[in-house]
Amino acid sequence: MDNINTKMLVADPEAARQIKLMYEMYADPQTSLGDIVRYFTEQSIDYGNGRELARVVVSQILRNPAYAQADLDLYEFFKSQGAEIVNEAADFTGINGCYLYKGREATEYKGSIKDHILVLAPHEGIITYDLWLACRRKLLKNKKFGATHKAKNTWLAGKIKCGLCGSGLMSIGRSSVLYFRCRKRADRKTCEGGGTIRIHDVEKFVYEDMRRILSEFQTLSDNKSMKVNSKLTALDVELVQVETEIEKLIDTLTGANPVLLSYANSKIEALDAKRQSLIKVIADMSVKNLTPDQILDLSKHLNNWDDASFDNKRLVVDRLIVSIIATSNVIDIGWKF
Repeated sequence: MDNINTKMLVADPEAARQIKLMYEMYADPQTSLGDIVRYFTEQSIDYGNGRELARVVVSQILRNPAYAQADLDLYEFFKSQGAEIVNEAADFTGINGCYLYKGREATEYKGSIKDHILVLAPHEGIITYDLWLACRRKLLKNKKFGATHKAKNTWLAGKIKCGLCGSGLMSIGRSSVLYFRCRKRADRKTCEGGGTIRIHDVEKFVYEDMRRILSEFQTLSDNKSMKVNSKLTALDVELVQVETEIEKLIDTLTGANPVLLSYANSKIEALDAKRQSLIKVIADMSVKNLTPDQILDLSKHLNNWDDASFDNKRLVVDRLIVSIIATSNVIDIGWKF
């Protein structure tokens, strides 16, 4: 390629079929990385390289643009994320896959592709761009809201944040009476905590508000079929990066001198303003990607909430809500529309 020696990948038909199966499975909102690993293990499926399959391996496969059929939408996605793209936009015809290399100036943030180098590869892609990006978005949400263990005490886990410092709220207490507590407060860092917040009370409030907001939204029933929006995904990535920067700055406040404290607070205020702006834009764009069938499914779950599974409750929250800011006095819900 341009007089530079590179590798030429050739698709193995059976391995390609299994890779496609991974993408199709993960595109289902209720399928996790662990579900894919268990399925492939139980079925003794060889996905092509002889390695033992693990969640980290599946994650690497699902985010690798080598499998994608690179079209202009993929070009725009990587461009919006700050990647250095070697080829011209006109070369992205939806046929070839891509190689993504980590550039020397690339950020250490794991989910970022800023300053990475993207180049079209000689081989043909096997995954449509829409399917590749749908999986990329889902992986991003796992990074944003997921935890190292599966949530079990509340279906709001990962979505709800402290109204004072913006850190995630975790569940504490016995099963009969559970409370939300600021992680920064629990770690004895800078936050004073948002007061006494009972999980049952917050869940009841959020559930009732979800029913209200979806009822109002159901008048918009003429949406066309959803097409994955690369700009929306790019905004999701940017929001994660902003929130990560805010958390890092909050961590520096412990024991900081007045000069550093003033700088950090000023920077946090600017980042939070950017965060609020991103949430609004994401909400405005998300409404255009919610189909009538999805609205009907969400309504069914909400109307049968007591019988809905824990995972389905989490799915409803993820479809409707960007984040929840809470203290003992205030609950502020950021809707996706």
